[in-house]
Amino acid sequence: MCAKKIAVLTSGGDAPGMNAAVRAVVRTAISFGMEVYGVRHGYNGLLTGEVQKMELRSVSNIIQHGGTALFTGCAIAGRKIESVSKATLPLYVPMLVVLLLVTYIPEISLWLPRMTGYAG
Repeated sequence: MCAKKIAVLTSGGDAPGMNAAVRAVVRTAISFGMEVYGVRHGYNGLLTGEVQKMELRSVSNIIQHGGTALFTGCAIAGRKIESVSKATLPLYVPMLVVLLLVTYIPEISLWLPRMTGYAG
């Protein structure tokens, strides 16, 4: 079963290529026969209902514009991004440690495939 409707939102700070990504998602989804909705102002817009239907003409001239056509939100459910960052910091520390271990000791990344018999 295929989804008939999807929503697109941009969250966090602006980055190069966000409008191009939004355009690609909208055009691809429409080509598959889906209804596409754009959520303005990130997750805050999702909570407050700032949703607009996107058509091919909605994204026809957005690549050359700076920023993001849907705008971004810097708060999640009324919280400042700084407090969300502090709350997720304990998740990033172990990921960074594992990344460093796998980078400098590559044999660690091959341990699980060897144990399961998938390593060549």
